[in-house]
Amino acid sequence: MNSNSNETVKLSSELDLDRPNLEDYLPSGSSIQEPRGKLRLRDLLDISPTLTEAAGAIIDDSFTRCFKSNPPEPWNWNVYLFPIWCCGVVIRYFILFPVRVLILTIGWIIFLSSYIPVHFLLKGHDKLRKKMERSLVELICSFFVASWTGVVKYHGPRPSIRPKQVFVANHTSMIDFIILEQMTAFAVIMQKHPGWVGLLQSTILESVGCIWFNRSESKDREVVARKLRDHIQGAENNPLLIFPEGTCVNNHYTVMFKKGAFELGCTVCPVAIKYNKIFVDAFWNSRKQSFTMHLLQLMTSWAVVCDVWYLEPQNINPGETAIEFAERVRDIISVRAGLKKVPWDGYLKYSRPSPKHREQKQQSFSESMLRRLEEKDGSSVLVNARVGISNILLDSPPSLKLTATAADAVFSLQSLRKSLHFTLSFTFSSQSLSEARRRPTPTPSQLSQAHRRSTSAHAVEALNSLKLAAAGPYRL
Repeated sequence: MNSNSNETVKLSSELDLDRPNLEDYLPSGSSIQEPRGKLRLRDLLDISPTLTEAAGAIIDDSFTRCFKSNPPEPWNWNVYLFPIWCCGVVIRYFILFPVRVLILTIGWIIFLSSYIPVHFLLKGHDKLRKKMERSLVELICSFFVASWTGVVKYHGPRPSIRPKQVFVANHTSMIDFIILEQMTAFAVIMQKHPGWVGLLQSTILESVGCIWFNRSESKDREVVARKLRDHIQGAENNPLLIFPEGTCVNNHYTVMFKKGAFELGCTVCPVAIKYNKIFVDAFWNSRKQSFTMHLLQLMTSWAVVCDVWYLEPQNINPGETAIEFAERVRDIISVRAGLKKVPWDGYLKYSRPSPKHREQKQQSFSESMLRRLEEKDGSSVLVNARVGISNILLDSPPSLKLTATAADAVFSLQSLRKSLHFTLSFTFSSQSLSEARRRPTPTPSQLSQAHRRSTSAHAVEALNSLKLAAAGPYRL
């Protein structure tokens, strides 16, 4: 039995590398006392919900997985494949890449030499000008796809210009728009970007009726909603394309669709896009990579392989809400493209966790500890409270960060017993001699009851300090 205990202690000491050094938070000359007696099942149940939730968030983080690139498994690290891989690098970077740059340059020369005269010389002929600008935008998008050696297979009928219809598609990268635009000049709803992409948005893409917005501006929502309703009413306007996820997802999952596209009272045409990662991952992680570097990655790959499905138009059913309609369309797209649905809002990618969410977690944790303290009596409250909280701190994963103030609040429980004696002594010594004579002598049971009340008061005070100070234990 003793040998097993020694092995357990040795193993636990080897796993303490990532744990915080809690001795630093203790007063000089103090140390953490080992718990007396055996650790009971009830003590483990006290801390298991917190540890289970934290471990689950780390091991199975279904939100972060939606926005992570999945690099392919290395396949070239052996004697006979590595030389072939080196030859492929030379071909892609020194032969294919210059040719693709030349193709894209020729495409821009042809496009600009045609677009500028059409845009400025045909101002009095709006119908002809829009038609030619639409064809030129489709042309430059075709040059972009050619610069990646894009192999795109379209399934279903080509979209036509009709009033009161909107196209919705899953979103993996900004090249989704380019791939769809080379077939049909859509008017797209898109986040306003800086740099050369923003310049194209405000000039060339403005001519096909694209609508821009800024996520940080709440007033843009009302303006965009009004422009959407005006656009779908026009019979001559380009088809409207919306990416209701609102952000780029890694083409393995679909996050929640925004309901704005499904509240317009028009026909919704789903579009499913699926990329084959045999040559390159088309997912654009905008937090780690600029769009220019993303294009260079595509242009230095062998090819971009993609399937696009134009699915059957859908209308809202009687009694169906906009949210239910959005979920039904998301189901159709997810099944067709082989994507997994997750119940997350994609905009959480751009925002910090709500303070209310963190406060709810802290409140729940503190209430569970208070209930535990109320079930105990006397000194066992102090011992088990200190042991339980210390175990939480010591056994927590590295991601559960604890502030120094919270640690001070936890370890202040160690001094509760001493302060109890001081409190009781001060209470009785403050009584005058005459009052003491008039009152009966406290019985041992009364002293024990006063002891427990004082214990609970100090424990509540310490745990309230823990609840207010522990801003980090439930950080996402």
